[in-house]
Amino acid sequence: MHNQRIDYHVHPNYSIDASPATIEDYCRKALALELTEICFCTHVELDPERKEKFVILNGQKWSVYNLDWLDNYFTEIWQAQEELKNSVLKIKAGVEIGYCPGVENYIERIVNDYPFDFVLGAIHCLDHISISSQKESPYYFRSRSTETVREEYFTVLMEAVKTGFFDCIAHIDLYRRYGSQFLGPKAFTLHRGVIEPILAEMSRRGMGVEINTSSRRRGLKEFHPTKEILELAVKSGVEVFTVGSDAHSLEHLGSGIEEALTLLKEMSASNYVFSQRKPIPYPIASNSLFY
Repeated sequence: MHNQRIDYHVHPNYSIDASPATIEDYCRKALALELTEICFCTHVELDPERKEKFVILNGQKWSVYNLDWLDNYFTEIWQAQEELKNSVLKIKAGVEIGYCPGVENYIERIVNDYPFDFVLGAIHCLDHISISSQKESPYYFRSRSTETVREEYFTVLMEAVKTGFFDCIAHIDLYRRYGSQFLGPKAFTLHRGVIEPILAEMSRRGMGVEINTSSRRRGLKEFHPTKEILELAVKSGVEVFTVGSDAHSLEHLGSGIEEALTLLKEMSASNYVFSQRKPIPYPIASNSLFY
């Protein structure tokens, strides 16, 4: 069987925190790495109380609420698909939406009015503070007990799942990224007793869990989520799993994917890709010889 190398979480230069690398640049790099499928997941952050409500369009900040940028985004993806139609690389149009309560109408418009292949949901902010940011996260974690973090994060996560807007949840234990230095060992047990009903709800909806390899770049030993949470997901009946590097620059494309796929295989779980929001099982090669 041909080795299946994919990356289902890539941020081109539309994401405000990404390098200037374009969709075409990533596709060329993907071909060089012999990836067979890549999915672009530009950040969409809609929290009305935050300043960072932008994407980058032609090198300029552009309000994320002005959806005209999406026409450009899709045109660029379609051009790449056309240009590389005779190559082994499949190119998919995705988005990573940072969920916060109160922005449901905007999310609904984005996901219903545009022909996405894949919609990732994520919790990046709590109480309007970015817990995914090294700079901002201390303002959140320093002033809250472990119990408060647990309650706030998982309450918002359950709300996100129940909207039904998302095909998959990205880095489902993201609070570990910078929270572990404030929460200590409790960061690794925070989910116990509270994530199970969320995973059951995801299973009921056919929603997926992402294995996100970016944690390694930030000094964490395990991927997002931990193996313990992945095992709980399987036990809860979640069937759909995706793997992504969360690359914000070319050097991180494909990073850790082989190990993430091996982890899924060990758990007898399946890797999936998406087309027009429909999950498709993507077999993991038994003789994987990745880079």
